[in-house]
Amino acid sequence: MKLPPLNALRCFEAAARLLSLKLAASELCVTPSAVSQQIAALRRR
Repeated sequence: MKLPPLNALRCFEAAARLLSLKLAASELCVTPSAVSQQIAALRRR
């Protein structure tokens, strides 16, 4: 089994810790849509 991409895990961790996709995106210097897409990719695995 392959491990999930590190960027996706970072997005998930930040969103869970901050309880906000917008705040996670700001912390990671990406768009909220990018965070959402990374989390969706984790869910599809």
